[in-house]
Parts: sequence; C-alpha cells; structure tokens
Amino acid sequence: MTDPSSKPDGTARISVAHYADDSVRELQDGAGLQALESGLGRTLLGRRSGTTWIDLTGPDPALVGRVARLLELHELIAEDIVEGNQRSKIEVTDGLVHIVLFALEFGDTIETHEIDLVLGRGFLLTSHPAAWDPRAGTHFRAGLPQIMKAGSDHLLWAVFDGIVDAYFPFADQVEDEIDAIQDNVMGRADRATLGRVFELKRDLIAVRRAVSPVREVLNQLTNRELALIDAEEIIYFRDIYDHVIRLTDELDNDRELVTATLDVYLSQVNNNLSAIMKRLTGVTVVLAGIGAIGGLFGMSQATPAFAGLEGFGFWFVTIASFVGAAVAIAILRRIGWV
Repeated sequence: MTDPSSKPDGTARISVAHYADDSVRELQDGAGLQALESGLGRTLLGRRSGTTWIDLTGPDPALVGRVARLLELHELIAEDIVEGNQRSKIEVTDGLVHIVLFALEFGDTIETHEIDLVLGRGFLLTSHPAAWDPRAGTHFRAGLPQIMKAGSDHLLWAVFDGIVDAYFPFADQVEDEIDAIQDNVMGRADRATLGRVFELKRDLIAVRRAVSPVREVLNQLTNRELALIDAEEIIYFRDIYDHVIRLTDELDNDRELVTATLDVYLSQVNNNLSAIMKRLTGVTVVLAGIGAIGGLFGMSQATPAFAGLEGFGFWFVTIASFVGAAVAIAILRRIGWV
C-alpha cells in the first residue's frame, strides 16, 4: 500500500477539515489521508459528534479510489467522480447523496468545471478541478466553524449556494454585452458584430446546459425525505431554488434578446443593401441620361467641336444634358437615393 504520509501524485490534493468542540482541525495532503486511514478516521467519519469536510482538488483515479474505500462509497459514485458527467444530477445510493454541479469560469470563452458533492452521515466530500475554489463563496468569509457547526447538510448548502451565486455575474455581463451589441447593430452592422452575436448565443447555450438541470436537483432536495438533510435546512435549499428559477428566466430573456438582435442585424444588412441599390440606381439614371445624349450628339460632332466649328445647337444640348443631370441628382437626393 502507498505510504499514507506521502502526497497524492501529480497535482491532486486532499484537504480534511473536522469540526468538533467549536473548533476546526484541518489536515492537508498526506496528513489528511493518514487521518482517514488511521483510527482518527473513524472519528472523522462521524462515529462521534462533529462534521468532516473532505475536499479533493484535481484528484486522480488512485486518490478517488482510496478515499472512496475509506468513506465506504458506492463504486458507481467513485466511477462518476473519475469519469465525469455531462449534466447536473442527484443520486441517492446506499444512504449517500451524490450531487453533480458545474461551476462556470467566464473569460474570452466559457469553461465548465464539474463539481461532485457527496453527502454522508457526518461528512461532505467535494471533488473539483484546481481552477475552482469551494471556499471562494461569500458564506465562507466568516470562517469554517460558522458553517460546519450546523452540520454537513449546511456545509453542502454553503458550497451549493456559492456555485449558483457565481452564475449571476455572467447574467449581468450578458445583459451589458447585449446592450452594446444592439448599439453596434443600429450604428454599424459589420461582420465583427455578427461574430459576437453568435459567440453570445453559444455562451448562453453552455450556461443553460449547466443551469437548467439544477432545478430538478433542487426540486428533489426540497421535496424528497432525505435522512441526511435536516428539515430545518430545507428552507435554505428552497432559497437556492428560487435563485435558480430567477436565473433561468433571465437567461431565457437574454436568449430571446440575442435572437431579436440577430433579426435586427439581418434587417440592417437588408436595409443597407437596399440603400446601396438605390444609390447605384440613382447614379445609373444620371449617367444613362448623359450617355444617351452624348451618344446622339457627341462622338459624331467631336472633331468640329474641338476645332471650334460647332454651332449653337451643340453647346445647347451639352449644357442641357448637364443641367438635366443636376436636376436628376437633386430629385434623387430629395428622395434619399443618392
């Protein structure tokens, strides 16, 4: 067996925090594994009063397997943590509650990070990539003791709520981006604007794929009788449910706005094309008039005209053609064709 005092391989890390007697004891990496594998592990696993949080960062299959055996997790739960899932979900297996959520990282593109939460009697197991920090939520600013003293189900709520709260800045960012795109579309409908519209549509699809299944997860958490979740904690999860409903409505509205913006863009392109065709038609009218007159009176009389032998009629027709062109231009400008 691998030496428990050694760190997990690669970038995988493990943190074990145990709350008891109004204080939290935290153990990192090898020390945390050693605590789980030793007699102290029985205490950490809820054999005595207290709450334990086992947090896995970027775990490899070997680390997940070791922790799963120590926590007596169902093999399907360990398999899901290792292989990953495509949708958020909740499963109740062997007295354990396994929840899969997705954290979103916003930048030039949207990246999704799978978060596995396993709630057991007296403990919470979290597994996530290194790019996401479970303690970044607002509930942890007061410190771990304030959260963990209420039990593992309250700790689950704190992590869950932090994930959902992080979705809202993106919704605000999307609304600002839609306003900017709409201004660009009305001012100048170019290919860069069209590209940004399609990027925004893809981002909204990715976010909806991550957010929509969370409604069903919370629906089961708040309506099923789960022995691991105290009845007094249900109201906290219902609060998250309300947030998800509001967020889903906002995302639906944003999708409709983006679709409407795309329609406006296409209308602007058609309007610009119509304006160009009007201008070309106006120019054609002017030049065609001059060309017709020139064709009748110009080329055949060019030599006498340059020699100064042409009579009054030639110059009258020439001046009349330019005056007619000027009148045509004035009329076309009045109707907005040139």
